[in-house]
Amino acid sequence: MKTADPELMRAINRFHVLDTIRRHGPLARVAISERTELSPTTISAITGSLIESGFIEPVSVGDLRNSGTGGRGRPRVMLQLKADAACVIGVKVSPYRMHFVLTDFQGDVLSEFSLPVRLTREPVDVLAYLIADGVRSCLIDAGRTLDAIDSLSIAMPGVIEHATGAVRESPLLGQPNAPLAAALQDRLGILTFLESDADAIAQGERWFGKARDLDDFVLVSLEHSIGLSIMNKGQLFRGATGLSPNLGDLVISAPDAPVLIRLSELAEQSAIIAGHARTDVARDTFLSGPPDTIIPRIQAGDLVVIENAARAGAALGTALANIITLLAPPRILLVGSVLGLGDHLLEPLRRAMKAAVPPALADLGNVDIHHVDDGLWARGAAALALRELYGSPWGTMRPKQSSSKSDQEGVKHVG
Repeated sequence: MKTADPELMRAINRFHVLDTIRRHGPLARVAISERTELSPTTISAITGSLIESGFIEPVSVGDLRNSGTGGRGRPRVMLQLKADAACVIGVKVSPYRMHFVLTDFQGDVLSEFSLPVRLTREPVDVLAYLIADGVRSCLIDAGRTLDAIDSLSIAMPGVIEHATGAVRESPLLGQPNAPLAAALQDRLGILTFLESDADAIAQGERWFGKARDLDDFVLVSLEHSIGLSIMNKGQLFRGATGLSPNLGDLVISAPDAPVLIRLSELAEQSAIIAGHARTDVARDTFLSGPPDTIIPRIQAGDLVVIENAARAGAALGTALANIITLLAPPRILLVGSVLGLGDHLLEPLRRAMKAAVPPALADLGNVDIHHVDDGLWARGAAALALRELYGSPWGTMRPKQSSSKSDQEGVKHVG
């Protein structure tokens, strides 16, 4: 039987130790051993190396007193993350703005910056230039320089290849298979990761939001695309080459229908504003105004938008029922600007989902609605960069900063 790669196992164990300290620290070594189910010997070796590397630090907490004698014992030694051990930047990219956060090693925000933009099918070099400009502005606000940054994580809508840093398709880029991560590494000289915006907000919810106590859930993001993220035992599911699934590409028409209809054509933000969108021109009509222009139209009684919202809700409800049928998730989180449509969207969604879920699974798939701001999306992207750093190979102080694609692909991905 093939044995596990020792280097990989050390990286995985190292990640679990750091993540446990982040979530529950400060912790004593014995508590880390209990929570991670790693032996005390393994914990001693890992924490000793992490202290030496400057990733964690011991702190004395109180005094232990001898029971019944009133004598004073030694202070209890606990371990905590060293907040200034590393800095990362997370970015949420959308058609109307880019939002940047600079965080420390435990994910606390040091600086935040928002850059208004208008993006539609841009060349990859243009998008890379705009992101790089925002990164520099975020650093200026924090009084930092590029040399202080360990890695950069970009979250955006579309079909994203995490392992290669390529965008297979996105409403924001005008070319397929765009090497966005490589373009940013060449421009900034910082190790860059590319994420789907759904995976970024799922990680944000897992670390900082509603899902902090959940190891298993499904998240559906409803914005400029319809994203899907699957969290299983605290780990993100990724497909081949790190692909993140795009729920909007799900086919919902009957096999013998005269026209193939995908979920995105009924339920994406652009389709709700403009109606059934089959062409690229129609898919870009949402650029006539930002997301919050839909709400006044509904309040004014715009029957077209109201009917589109109801149709979108019904289509999404059927899609969620299919997710429950396939995955049986204990919880489904819905996030994104389209939720601003309220009951015009959600009531048809609930009815359609209830009607389509198999009776045997009717008790599964509880749906939580969470209205989140851009900061949590960007912070989730930063958290994904920190996951990479927590799980980087044993003996490396931090991910190697390089502009070469081969170096990027050489970093081990844990989770």
